[in-house]
Amino acid sequence: MQIAAQWYQSRAFEQDVMLIWEPHVHSFARCNMWYVKGTDRDLLIDSGTGLKPLKPALPASDRPLIALATHGHFDHVGALHEFADRRAHESEADEFADMPDALTLASLFRELDDPVDALPCDSWSREHYRVAPAPIEVRLADGDCIDLGRRKFTVMHLPGHSPGSIGLFEERTGILFSGDALYDGELIDDFARSNVEDYRVTMERLDALSISVGHGGHGPSFDGARKRVLVQEYLAGKREQGCPHPR
Repeated sequence: MQIAAQWYQSRAFEQDVMLIWEPHVHSFARCNMWYVKGTDRDLLIDSGTGLKPLKPALPASDRPLIALATHGHFDHVGALHEFADRRAHESEADEFADMPDALTLASLFRELDDPVDALPCDSWSREHYRVAPAPIEVRLADGDCIDLGRRKFTVMHLPGHSPGSIGLFEERTGILFSGDALYDGELIDDFARSNVEDYRVTMERLDALSISVGHGGHGPSFDGARKRVLVQEYLAGKREQGCPHPR
């Protein structure tokens, strides 16, 4: 297997939002990383698998950067340790200091037959994959504000996929960053720390939220009408509750 010439790709969206992803990572573990430009600070939402340094792939900026994790799974926190201002929900925050498999589920990545289709470096092997510790600097709770200057996002605690899953909502623009609580794809509610009852409460909350666009932790972005379909399908049980893990 050859070493990848370029590990990260990116795409610009409206409202100073950029999507960053790892094209050579298995689709099961290929998360959406979102970079939001502010006036006083910038914001990175999730940080991928950490197989390759992420910081050099980010836009050049002289503003401080907030690195926020929507939850503690390996595909969302792998490069979190590269950043100083690290934030996550208080219910999972303690474990970020050690990043155990019980939090990150990194064993799922090690068990994939083909976790990557190109190497991040010549010394990499899936058997040795672990998530680097990244102690949390700021513990978040529902209703907290992420202040970028002229842009302000409200933290929404959205448990179900994991206990500490969170989203960010910008009321002025209607932009929702929903992490793995909601995305346009097969939602997962059968991990060891998932909770279907919590997930239903989360979906009911999202059902009542009016958005212009949703940027999820995986899959394509979606508008308010599509958001309602995704939520209603889950609540009605039409969407399979539980996703088989690729091997």
